[in-house]
Amino acid sequence: MRFRRAYQAIGLVVVAGALLLTASAWFMGSLLIEPQNHTVAVPAGFSAETVSIPSVDHAVSGWWVDAGNGTPVVLLVHGLGADRSSMVPRAELLKKRGLSSLLIDLQGEGETKGEAITMGYRESGDVIAARNWIRMRAPGQKIGVIGTSLGGASVLLAPQPAGFDAVVLESVYPRIGRAVENRIRMQLGFLAPVLTPLLLVQLEPRLHISVSELEPIRWIGKLGAPVMVAAGSRDEHTTLEESRELFEAAAEPKWLWIVEGAKHQDMLAFDPKGYEEQVVGFLMRMLKPVATAENADSRNLSKRVSH
Repeated sequence: MRFRRAYQAIGLVVVAGALLLTASAWFMGSLLIEPQNHTVAVPAGFSAETVSIPSVDHAVSGWWVDAGNGTPVVLLVHGLGADRSSMVPRAELLKKRGLSSLLIDLQGEGETKGEAITMGYRESGDVIAARNWIRMRAPGQKIGVIGTSLGGASVLLAPQPAGFDAVVLESVYPRIGRAVENRIRMQLGFLAPVLTPLLLVQLEPRLHISVSELEPIRWIGKLGAPVMVAAGSRDEHTTLEESRELFEAAAEPKWLWIVEGAKHQDMLAFDPKGYEEQVVGFLMRMLKPVATAENADSRNLSKRVSH
């Protein structure tokens, strides 16, 4: 009888533990997909036109920065938990180099409404809407895009080819399964293999999205445009191994820029000189006619970027 009670107690503990893990995973999932809408003020000294762009079932909020008639345009797409204001330094740098830009809030973040964050799936519609808006605002001009983390995934998860003339992907996850596990491992260590499946299984009932639909690596080879993959050597959210895998899946022409010492962070802030040489140099080379200044960018690019 005593052993029977002991087994029953153990069984109750196991069930209670399983329920606790499931509840914890559900709570974590809720936090991960919860919209993060808020007012986005124009930074002091930043000159931009506020625009509203029609998307699938909502309006995309954005800022238009015009560098002058006839200039190529770069779409700037922020990462998870951010908004278009995080891309302002890039817009200012691009304008200095003679490139216009459009900064947008993805659905569910900043001032663009949305029911849930979907890791790039529904956000991809905002990328396409923004691209179409640029085509109308700057007809005949080449269009590039810089997508950081979630922003880059949104570019890749759009129908391909996405219609850009140059693509920069910064710290972009190849597969959602590994992305979730990496983030849990950073916080909870050994529980990552247990909690990851409990989070991923929520995708279908909560968002009506399957795990296979959140694999940007499946589409990078169909971009139909020159692409640069930028990765931090110390990034734990999207490891260097994952970024190399994403790069290998891309079609030529392609470049890989490894930012030594960088984690999952703003690469422009971490290495301003390298960013201007590599990322802006790449965009200048792909979007503008090659002139004397751009030849210098090309030489720097070949020195610092691995093919």
